[in-house]
Amino acid sequence: MTGQKEAGQKEACVIGGGFGGLALACRLQAAGLATTLIEGRDKLGGRAYVYSLEGYTFDAGPTVVTDPSALEEIFAMAGRRLSDYVELLNVDPLYRLHWEDGYSFDYAKDEEHLLSQIRAKNPKDVEGYRKFYRYSEAVFKEGYEKLGAVPFLNFWSMVKAAPQLTTLQAFRSVYGRVADFIEDEQLRQAFSFHTLLVGGDPHKTSSIYALIHALERKWGVWFPRGGTGALIEGLGRLFTDLGGTLRLEDPVTDLKVQNDRITQVTTESGWSHQFDAVASNADIVHTYDNLLGGSKRGPQAAKGLKQKRFSNSLFVTYFGTKKQYPDIAHHSILFGPRYRELIAEIFSGPQLPNDFSLYLHRPTATDPGLAPPGCDAFYVLSPVPNLEKAGIDWSVTGPEYQERILAYLEERYLPGLRDNLAVTHRFTPADFKDKLNAHVGSAFSLEPVLTQSAYFRLHNRDDKIGNLYFVGAGTHPGAGIPGVVGSAKATAGLMIEDMGLSRSNRGPKAA
Repeated sequence: MTGQKEAGQKEACVIGGGFGGLALACRLQAAGLATTLIEGRDKLGGRAYVYSLEGYTFDAGPTVVTDPSALEEIFAMAGRRLSDYVELLNVDPLYRLHWEDGYSFDYAKDEEHLLSQIRAKNPKDVEGYRKFYRYSEAVFKEGYEKLGAVPFLNFWSMVKAAPQLTTLQAFRSVYGRVADFIEDEQLRQAFSFHTLLVGGDPHKTSSIYALIHALERKWGVWFPRGGTGALIEGLGRLFTDLGGTLRLEDPVTDLKVQNDRITQVTTESGWSHQFDAVASNADIVHTYDNLLGGSKRGPQAAKGLKQKRFSNSLFVTYFGTKKQYPDIAHHSILFGPRYRELIAEIFSGPQLPNDFSLYLHRPTATDPGLAPPGCDAFYVLSPVPNLEKAGIDWSVTGPEYQERILAYLEERYLPGLRDNLAVTHRFTPADFKDKLNAHVGSAFSLEPVLTQSAYFRLHNRDDKIGNLYFVGAGTHPGAGIPGVVGSAKATAGLMIEDMGLSRSNRGPKAA
């Protein structure tokens, strides 16, 4: 699909059509850059790919939309409205949490509902929760509203933010800060598990990520009608409506560098083009090691990145049932018998833990149209070690591990599950590596510890190749839909400024 380029118009290329790449491409096109978005797979989405199997629709990856305003801003800066492209549906409760002793907790947006459950569990923690929420709000204002879309390109930008981050004890872990306020162990888990959704161990991830609680209390949790893929489709349609050029099923294979600038982009089909600026939404190690493999900068940067800590991987089973399970919420967190010890093994290996904690997604609780009438669509996600931490042959282990998970679900949550299975599909750490080019099969790129955050994360603009930029989970601020959409805002601001576009060319609400 080819857009029109005006005479003298500067051109930009975005590699990879995940949430970050799409959000960036839309911003650049709206700002006046003739933008080409190149996606290697047959459709847009990246980790937010969509599988359609026998009448069931499965979102491959992210399913939690927590800051619709960040998405609305992308459409608004182009003079459009998000609601004209996709309908967002409210999810309530945000999550339902289950433990093996039978205890359940509705993680809700409504404060009174939260407090009543906390009071019933441990009255002493009511005031502790209020203090935690105030802390989460303070971190949200500093870490998300002020710094979430600001590129940290030099050490002094980090120094300026250090006093606030120190005051908020960013050097502490999320779990550690939650434990400062809340004494019940299950409630501590309830208010610290979120870092697992962005690839972080709550016992090691910076307490800055406690902002997720305030973010969800502010906006709630949303789900697009038609699934997360409908949001991807809406962003893709916005991009082409604005005149952007889209290339599918033609992965980029080479970025030629001369005099510290990318001079040519080449794809698998042999197509090549010169651009004024190039941004990668592809895996950061893949970008340097493979796409820039012929340059001096590429192998050097890749070597440094490979020494960093990468997040865990995921084992995901998608399944459709011939009956409905109305008692199962849209988002369920199923805690196993262990918490700290299990998470440590997930992030360190050296083997696959015998037990698991699971995220169970039932989108048909909100949008029944994702399955045939009277049926349900699910996916169940188990965090597992990445391929570097545990050398597992998933072609052998995958079928057995899937059966263990389905048996566990049937025993505790979904009676009669295996007799009612209509379709199944799985995605393993090996698939993250082979299909998404994810280094060591990591599901979330760099692990979000303090020493790999903000200035210490991969910069939104390369330090040596002047017209190379990054967007997505591997760069600032990190993984998750709000994170990668925030990275798109930060990176777009840099590219627009570097291209010398005046403010009047940036659209109604450009960054």
